Amino acid sequence: MDASDLRVFEAVARLGGINRAAAELNTVQSNVTNRIRLLEEKLGTRLFERLSRGVALTAAGRRLLPYAHEVRDLLDEARRAVEDNGVPRGQLTVGSMETTAALRLTPFIADYLAAYPDVELVLRTSATGELVKDVLERRLEGAFVCGPIHHPELAEEKIFREELVVLAPPSVTDLDEALSKPEIKVVVLRASCSYRQRLEEILARRGVVGMRLLEFGTLEACIGCVSAGLGVTLLPRELIGPIWQRNRVSVHKLHARDAMVDTVFIRRRDQRVSSALKVFLERFHAKAR
Repeated sequence: MDASDLRVFEAVARLGGINRAAAELNTVQSNVTNRIRLLEEKLGTRLFERLSRGVALTAAGRRLLPYAHEVRDLLDEARRAVEDNGVPRGQLTVGSMETTAALRLTPFIADYLAAYPDVELVLRTSATGELVKDVLERRLEGAFVCGPIHHPELAEEKIFREELVVLAPPSVTDLDEALSKPEIKVVVLRASCSYRQRLEEILARRGVVGMRLLEFGTLEACIGCVSAGLGVTLLPRELIGPIWQRNRVSVHKLHARDAMVDTVFIRRRDQRVSSALKVFLERFHAKAR
């Protein structure tokens, strides 16, 4: 068994069929079939169940798959290391919470790409839980998330500290009174948003439990919902003013223990830091000072 065997096996497992794997690998179906058959003979066990429409992994195949992923990732990283001569270039894929992207990253990225036009930067926005998973599974080189994370496979560094505030409809002057109304709801940016859990904890300490959730996919939709009087949300204070006009919502300060949160940058400990990412973080730190 060698790396090329595992590459073919991984493609068939991921795509669920011999023909689809052959197309991706730019070869013929019979070649893929023979490679899988020989691999199964070497290992002395079947890796796939042949179905009428494709294939499915056997128990042995499922046990082998994580090693195929590791070999694939290691080979990809080795190739990138050889190609990396210290000058930022090539693809750089990073993730970010949407709040950080809107407030901090958009103007910075324009400057970064102007300085390093050979970098193909991809920014993916999502909730902290999803970003952590994407970094662990190597879909992202790193991500800006709500910390702390404390995962043994991840390195994290503090980027900045944020003050969170409760945003309510513009007519609300007394937050406690507003929260006592049965029709009030919690507005969240995706159900896995890290701010959602914190807001629920804050409300629970105030005796407010079991509030209904309204989940939206964009920050603008969240603010529009709050502005229309449908609920409350928890977001960084700095978004009000630079991003949205102050009269769209009312802003309610929190106790420091609830308000202050760190945004951290995470990456896999065992993954090499590319020149593109190294310079990206150095320039971001310099701009944030």
